[in-house]
Amino acid sequence: MALNEQFELMEAIEGDVVRLTAEHKARRSDWYFHDIVPWERGESFRDKPWDESQCTISENARTALVLNLLTEDNLPYYHALLEQYLPAMPAYRAWNRLWTAEEGHHAIAIRSYLLTSRNADPDELENDRMATMENGYQPTFNDPTEVFAYTAAQELATRVSHRNAGKLADDPAAFELMRHIATDENHHFIFYKSVMHAMLKQQPSAVLPGIYRALSEFQMPGIAMPNFVRRSIEVARAGVYNLRIHHDGVVQPLLKDWKIADLSGLTAAAAELQEKIMALPAQIMEKAEQFERRIGMAPA
Repeated sequence: MALNEQFELMEAIEGDVVRLTAEHKARRSDWYFHDIVPWERGESFRDKPWDESQCTISENARTALVLNLLTEDNLPYYHALLEQYLPAMPAYRAWNRLWTAEEGHHAIAIRSYLLTSRNADPDELENDRMATMENGYQPTFNDPTEVFAYTAAQELATRVSHRNAGKLADDPAAFELMRHIATDENHHFIFYKSVMHAMLKQQPSAVLPGIYRALSEFQMPGIAMPNFVRRSIEVARAGVYNLRIHHDGVVQPLLKDWKIADLSGLTAAAAELQEKIMALPAQIMEKAEQFERRIGMAPA
């Protein structure tokens, strides 16, 4: 999409962004992680060094929570990406600041739980945070349509992952904490997918390339963290997040919500992309089945 076309599209939907931001503020309820974290379990690591025998949740649950935490730690990069790819219009700048503020306490909350409950090696956790943030996250997007399509999918994926990690922990404090964080991610998902609705209403043919690139090349933003492959396989086996869940809980709902199959009046190139997008679920499921066979995992 040419720069002038990008500007015209983003200018055309700025009113929608203002409205969706206001709806988000009215819909979301404030919550405070300090009311949930079990501070009474806390002890000095200097006086009582950490040992794995002190953990109270399963290894799979600990891996899932740490993976989700390290993904949240890279928030400064996500904020910078929105600043880079979205226009310098008041509505977009205001949303990015609000979204960053709301996302900011997720990492603080999960880390507080893990350290207070002694369900993570504190030194390893800090070393992994440093390595993750030094590696950073610098994807390349072609235009704002791809940014919003990717972010809608990523927020939905994160909602699913956080909720499943909380359930796996089998700890009331962890469950409540991750439920609140997942609810935040759901509110953010509603905003991003609704912006895509506004874009599709304005210029469907111009938006489909971004949707196709975002969904066909989708990767969670935590890929730069240490031991990402090992950790992702572990959480896949545990049913926290894997390709089958991605197919069932992210890609299929997005295509249905955006009514991709029903779009009409498209250019020839866009109609071809429409077919490619609708073919993605079958391709993802094929990859899911191959992955499950490779690691000896029974289908859900």
